[in-house]
Formats: sequence, C-alpha cells, structure tokens
Amino acid sequence: MRSTSTLFMAAVLVAATAVPAHAAGIVRTDTGFVSGTVIDAQRSFQGIPFAAPPTGDGRWRDPQPAMPWQGVLRATEPGPRCAQDEGLGSPASDSEDCLYLNVTTPKNAQNRPVLVWLHGGGFTSGAGSDYGVDQLVRNGSVVVTINYRLGAFGYFGFPGLEGSGAFGLKDQQAALRWVQRNIRQFGGNPHNVTLFGASAGGLSTCAQLTTPRTQGLFHKAIIQSGPCQLGLPAGENQVHHTWAKREDVEQAGTNAPHGCADIACLRRLSVRQVKALTPLFSAPAYRTEALPDNPITALQQGRFHRIPVLTGTTRDELTVFVAMFYPPLDAAGYEQALVGGFGAAKAKQIVDVHPPLGGDERVQLSKVLTAMTSTCTTDELRAQTGAFGYEFAEPHPPMIFPGMPEFPYGAYHGSELPFLLRYGTVRLTGEQQKLGDEMVGAWTRFARTGRPGWERHEVRLFATEQVTPVDHRCDLWSS
Repeated sequence: MRSTSTLFMAAVLVAATAVPAHAAGIVRTDTGFVSGTVIDAQRSFQGIPFAAPPTGDGRWRDPQPAMPWQGVLRATEPGPRCAQDEGLGSPASDSEDCLYLNVTTPKNAQNRPVLVWLHGGGFTSGAGSDYGVDQLVRNGSVVVTINYRLGAFGYFGFPGLEGSGAFGLKDQQAALRWVQRNIRQFGGNPHNVTLFGASAGGLSTCAQLTTPRTQGLFHKAIIQSGPCQLGLPAGENQVHHTWAKREDVEQAGTNAPHGCADIACLRRLSVRQVKALTPLFSAPAYRTEALPDNPITALQQGRFHRIPVLTGTTRDELTVFVAMFYPPLDAAGYEQALVGGFGAAKAKQIVDVHPPLGGDERVQLSKVLTAMTSTCTTDELRAQTGAFGYEFAEPHPPMIFPGMPEFPYGAYHGSELPFLLRYGTVRLTGEQQKLGDEMVGAWTRFARTGRPGWERHEVRLFATEQVTPVDHRCDLWSS
C-alpha cells in the first residue's frame, strides 16, 4: 500500500497541459515548474519540496536535494506535516516525507523584502501551513513558511550518526538556501531576507543567527519569545537551557529504549517507535556542523551575524504553562514551588521581592517564571546584539490554545501570533485588529529597512489600551 506522502506527490506532479488557464502564473524553480492560486491580489504556492523526502535510508541524514520533476507541480495544497503526536491545537502526523515550504506573494511583486517564518511547537509539533500570512503580504512582503523535522526525527543522536541532534536545524538551513536560489522568481529579493519565528521558531532563529553555516542566507532576524538564553529552573543553582551537547545526545541515543545496536536497525524502526522516543530528543544539539557552538556561548563571545535584530516577549509568557502544570497555590504552596525550582536560598530572595499576594499564588509564580525564563533573557539578548525591543502587553488577547482552564492569562506565550498571522479560527476585535495592523506595519518596516519605527534604547509596548512599563526585576537573575 502506498504511503500518504507518496500519494501526495503523485497528486501534485501533474502534466503542464493539466494546469488550468486561471492558474497564478507558472513559476520556474531550480527543480521544476510550479503553479499556484490567486486570491484577491495575492499569489499562493503551497507544498513545494525544498529537499528530498528524509525517509528510509534518508532518515537521520542531512537534507538531500529535491528531485527535479517533469511538467508542472500543482502547488495548491500544503505538504504533509512532519511526524508528530497531537499537541495543543496541533494534529498528529505519521509522515516523514514533510520537507515542503509555502510561498505567498503580492500578485505583481518584484524585488520585495522576504520574510521566512519558522513555526513554534517546542521542537515537537507544528507546521508552516498552520499560519496564514495574508496581512504581511498585503503590506508588501513575500512570505515563506517552512516545515522542519521534529522530535526524535529531527534531534535524535547516536554514536557514529553524522549530524546527530541537529537534523531539524539543517532542514531550516536547506530551506534558506532554497530561498536564495528561487525567491527572485516569486518576486522576492534574495538580498533582503528576514528570518523570524516564535517560541521554538524564535529559538531556531537565534540559533541560525549564531552559526557560520547561515552566513549570507538571511539579513535580518526577528526573535519572538525565544531568546537563545531561555532556560527553566532545575533545582538549586541549576538552569535547564534549550541546547544539548552532541555527545550527550549520542549517549542518550545509546541508552534509549529502541532495542537497536546500530544505525541500520534504527532506520528500520516504525514511525510509531521513533515518535515514542521524542520525549528524550527535542533539543537541538551543538558541536555539530549545523550549530558548532552553544548559542549562549557564541553570543557572549560575539560570534553571531552582525545584522539588524528585533526581539521581544509577551508580558505574561508563563501564565499558560503555570495554569497547565500547577494546581491552585496558596502562600505555602507558592514558596514550596520556588524552593523546588530554585533552592531554599534563592527562593527566599524571590519571596522578598515577589511576596505572596493573597489568593491563587500561581499569578505571582507566573510573574517570577516569566522574568527568569523570558523577559530578562531577552534583555540580555538585546544588550548583546543591539536589537530593537518590544513587549506585547495586550491585557485580554484571544485564547489560541483549546481547552485551557479558567485563569487570568494576560498576554500569555504565543498570544501575539494572531495579531501578526492568521491562526486557526481566532478572531480579533476591532481595536485588536488596529493593534495587529500596527504590529504588522512594524514587522514589515523592519523587514524592508532594518528599523521597526522606534529607537534601540526603547522597548515598544503593544496593547489596545494605555499600559505602563513593568519592572520585571531582572536584577534577581543577573547572575
């Protein structure tokens, strides 16, 4: 029985004579012709392969060149999602044949700035096609959204496996090279490419900013809620950062419960068996060709691309996670959570600055964790790179994650996304749409000129009502 991905390719590789006359023009890429669709004043091309399917013997290998095709590829539907379990609003997939991208462009675009979007999802879920880019395109940009391998398919390691722990990063780099080779044919300027992403996509952007492998592949970067320094408390004087050492990933691959003694056996594992390993392998590895250095170290030592950067967070990043993983807390429970995360001495310092407020202390815990993980690390990233800064502070944004319990989320992690991109069925109020227009204007201005519309020493606050800056007390985390 043929796989879903095989059927997908069979459906899209059609003869040129089968392309309808109303197609959105036919564009020639370096591997063949593609036809898309026209909606209003936009052209859309979806499901374009930027690399060969990483299946069979291609599993856990660097992305290989896509095979040229005859005729015209009907690029009217997204390619399959990379293999993943169901996540928050993200459907499951069993497809390893997933290295596809989507291009949306103004109808008669020529030499427009290019925005390349890296989706979030904790390096375990999501797809480029989850996000509509209409607003950014209406403001004059060509926008590319991509897929990259996730979980154990993207970040597994094993002794002797070349590229261990960094296949997903290599996919992103392959997509950026595709943009350099092809985007001019879609009306984009290959010399004015902005890489941007949120959450894991922001972390990925930060990683690509620090690797010499991407020199010249993009010229500006926007990092949303994903600073390289992001870390979670892991006990007394311990922080768990995103990045993994390649040797540690390879050792984990040896010890993982897969029942294999060699790479050939590993490549014969079923998709279900590999997906079961994802909880152990969702961290990109450094000391690899894709990412030579730990990005945190690279930034500290000044080894990053000297390009314009825009970076920021939401004001209440961690509320959504605290609501998911903690029961309601009283004062004693709040202090116990701090001791568990930071140790007794640090917990006392935190309580002195952020004492219990009365009521559900998860609110106060969220403030502490937001500062430690996101806001203050983003301040550090701004200082190192000279980045422009922003804070999304909308008090009552729509909820993008289904089934969340009642909680005062505020400007939670990911809540800025519907203001920039079309996301599922989420709708904005009239005032929120005006705010979205303002943000889209800033993002596209930055992509065009390298300046979003305010000075580097400012942190622009985005909200529908008057808000004041918040002191996140970053002095607590300066060490």
